[in-house]
Amino acid sequence: MSTFAVVRTGGKQYRVAKDDVIEVERLDGDPGSALALDQVLMVGGGGAAQIGTPLVDGASVTAEVVAQTRGDKIVVFKKKRRKKYQRTKGHRQELTVLKITEIAAGA
Repeated sequence: MSTFAVVRTGGKQYRVAKDDVIEVERLDGDPGSALALDQVLMVGGGGAAQIGTPLVDGASVTAEVVAQTRGDKIVVFKKKRRKKYQRTKGHRQELTVLKITEIAAGA
């Protein structure tokens, strides 16, 4: 069984393992640069799992920025019938594509 971790970034939690590619909300960094995700909630795999309260002490996940991209467009449409009220608004989330390079377990 390979080592995995649960990390928190952008208000969301992701279960990651080495060489996984994930899309997270925009983080600073140019393609090819390395990032450290230090909000590790859990580290598991070979043996007993380490569960943080709320974070695992000393644990970190290193990732490489693959690309800075944007997600699909979301259209928000509001309408109140018979009141001549309708509004349309669009949103396109900026994303960062990360490749997990290393998972360092805490003490």
